[in-house]
Amino acid sequence: MTTWRPHQHIRVVAIGLHWRDGRLLAAEVRDDAARIKGVRPLGGEIEFGESWRAALLREFTEELGIDVTIIGEPLTMENIFVHEGATGHEVMFIVEVAFPPGAFDGQDRIEFREDNGEEITARWFDLAELDEPDGPSLYPTGLKDLLLAWKNRRS
Repeated sequence: MTTWRPHQHIRVVAIGLHWRDGRLLAAEVRDDAARIKGVRPLGGEIEFGESWRAALLREFTEELGIDVTIIGEPLTMENIFVHEGATGHEVMFIVEVAFPPGAFDGQDRIEFREDNGEEITARWFDLAELDEPDGPSLYPTGLKDLLLAWKNRRS
């Protein structure tokens, strides 16, 4: 298992929100003992000279082998966090994405590998079950509240 620590600089990332039957696709986030400590929507770091849109499309192609469609304009969020005692800092572009018709239909989980070889499992989660005492946390912290406010504005 790979032990991950936050980079010691501000990262700019793009993450995609994919919903299925009201449930959010998110990858498991594990601690050093391989215990699930939370979940996070898929996406990744924006490379120098790359737009957030291009980065998000690239990340889904690399991780899942599919071409997603970006829906709407992004929410933005600053994320300052601590993982295993190390502080991380991100500026995030967060946007809905649609999968191609039939992609991952009938699957309740998606297994893939990161560039570093780490095996990742993503599943669809009910937003109401995240950030609850008996459920996993949704990362970044504060994303659940941001999504609930965003959904209420759209209703």
